[in-house]
Amino acid sequence: MFVRFDTPAQYVKGVGPQRAKMLANVGINTAEDLLKYRPFRYEDRTNFRQIQELTPGNETVIQGTISYAGGFSTPRRRVKIFEILVGDGSGAIPAKFFNQPYLSKVFSKGQQVILYGAPRMDSYSQGLAFVNPEYEILPPGSDLTIDTGRIVPVYRRVGKLATRSLRHIIFNLLQNLLESEDDPLPEKVLEKFGFPRRLDAFKRIHFPGCPPEQDPEAFLKELQSWRTSAQQRFVFEEFFLFQLGLQIVRRKREVVPKTREILVSDLIRERIKQILPFHPTKAQKKVLKEIVNDLCSDQVMSRLLQGDVGSGKTVVAIQAFVTVVENGYQSALMAPTEILAEQHLRTVRSFLRSTPYRVSYLSNKVKGKERKAILAQTKSGEIDLLVGTHALIQEGVEFKDLGLVIIDEQHRFGVLQRSQLMEKGGRPDTLVMTATPIPRSLALTVYGDLDVSLLDELPPGRMPIKTVLKSEKSRPEVYSVIRRELERGRQAYIVYPLIEESEKLDLRAATEMSRHLQQEVFPKRTVGLMHGRLSSSEKDELMDRFVEGKVDVLVSTTVIEVGIDVPNATLMVVEHAERFGLSQLHQLRGRIGRGSHESLCILMVDRVKSREAYERLDIMRKTSDGFKIAERDLEIRGPGEFVGTRQSGLPDFRFGNIVRDRKLLELARQEADRFLKSLIRSANDPRREIIRIAEEWRQHYGLYEVG
Repeated sequence: MFVRFDTPAQYVKGVGPQRAKMLANVGINTAEDLLKYRPFRYEDRTNFRQIQELTPGNETVIQGTISYAGGFSTPRRRVKIFEILVGDGSGAIPAKFFNQPYLSKVFSKGQQVILYGAPRMDSYSQGLAFVNPEYEILPPGSDLTIDTGRIVPVYRRVGKLATRSLRHIIFNLLQNLLESEDDPLPEKVLEKFGFPRRLDAFKRIHFPGCPPEQDPEAFLKELQSWRTSAQQRFVFEEFFLFQLGLQIVRRKREVVPKTREILVSDLIRERIKQILPFHPTKAQKKVLKEIVNDLCSDQVMSRLLQGDVGSGKTVVAIQAFVTVVENGYQSALMAPTEILAEQHLRTVRSFLRSTPYRVSYLSNKVKGKERKAILAQTKSGEIDLLVGTHALIQEGVEFKDLGLVIIDEQHRFGVLQRSQLMEKGGRPDTLVMTATPIPRSLALTVYGDLDVSLLDELPPGRMPIKTVLKSEKSRPEVYSVIRRELERGRQAYIVYPLIEESEKLDLRAATEMSRHLQQEVFPKRTVGLMHGRLSSSEKDELMDRFVEGKVDVLVSTTVIEVGIDVPNATLMVVEHAERFGLSQLHQLRGRIGRGSHESLCILMVDRVKSREAYERLDIMRKTSDGFKIAERDLEIRGPGEFVGTRQSGLPDFRFGNIVRDRKLLELARQEADRFLKSLIRSANDPRREIIRIAEEWRQHYGLYEVG
């Protein structure tokens, strides 16, 4: 029975209702989804040998005739063994299968069979034998093989479906699949890059054959590293479609004028100068100019503000807010965690304390009458700036006239959440901020629809931070260094990891350490303990005391990772530093070095169990450049882990890897831009075609903003 790409998986030969449920659990719902379930590696099963040539331990393939097939049980443990004897004219070898009695209905005397595996010495027969080899029975007069005699795809198990079952399902599907006339890639792109057509490409990624002119070993290496033309075609296709969607989002923003007008007067410039406690850096001036130009244009702003730790992103965002509120519109600032949202609230209020602007806060902890009052004031326009967590996008939050959305650390939100907040205000201007430097390949993926501003300059007077590694035996020396800094009137952080699986143990360790430091190490000093289970008021009180210098040493879990600014804190000790990711260590280190004094970061290392962990620590020791650190972190951990969460707004690429395939990503972006411009120039009804592309994009990547 012939099938199409959109045929439900249930009706593909070998699937059925029960297996369809297993496949649906991993997002495989159609024949096309099955074909996109790519092999994670390949095995070369073409190395045929005669039986007399076999040596123990070397994987090989033999073909022969079964002269005996039967089962027996071992005398002592009663293990069931099914055995066949295979001969090829040069000799014979047994193959034993443990606890698979059903094979008595599979194998029979006289069958032609292919075996793949590594033979080994058998203590029972005192000769070579295969144990649980891969096998394939050849039908009379046929040499067509699926599991042996070729380069074989290996798939990750899906429920009870092992790689062999998946291989047979996909093989049969490819035999019965009708070629579609609609190729997602334009004809010109296929020709330009020499990519095969879709059905041919699917056949070549699942059941590849080495071209006659190519060295088999080199071809296998290409396959394993995902470098063949068929594999590259699907990597490019994914990137091309995603980038095309982003281009459509950007174009929609450019062609649909915004409904509100923003002007910058001398009065507004004066207001901004009054709230700044210091002279802005050149980078801050440049970035603010880019943002203000966007605010005053007739196109909706969608801008990413990237900046390393301590570069002053919040200050720039506050200036943008002042510009908007002075024009009579409201603003919203959304952060991924309560502690970061609360830190923003504290910072904003300190900057705006001499102004008449009304700033309020909303999170899921704000309940009852207080919540009702905030919602009513937001709806009526009494609140100028609403700071909060994802509670801002929940039902019931309405703005009178939302002019600016500021989203901090947006990679911790899904892209849909960004869209949901923008929908609250009828397409307001949007400023996305991140303190995690994003390598270009990742920025093109997560933020490809945004214009980018970069704060690449620290405020004047900042001293570089020195980073050293210390082991447990150096602890007395580390305490001496802390004591010395405290005597100079400085303050220190001591940070503990808080890993979800062992949260209670980690919290207990941090609690015990703070008690030990207070009672035995620094009895004449004040030691505070900050962790996620404190209430908002307790956190505020503790941070206020630390900022005022009333707490000398702050022992903390990583709730201080982002957003805390205490210029007098010049020393950070990170306990069990090997348990942290690179970007996390960089963010933590950014809490010090925020004043004019020399600062020191000490990474305490218990046991470095992996080379990867050592690499992370060594990079931290060698550089403080956030972009170099981010690039290396992306290479080590991969994009999903790099951004901190799997539901992070990253698309679910099945073929492409934005680290490995970054050059192809850039090419796809260029081609998508070229194709869309060409489509708009030449199509009779470009809007219909764009809506079709946008709908396909929405289905693949879950973004409903386009079209």
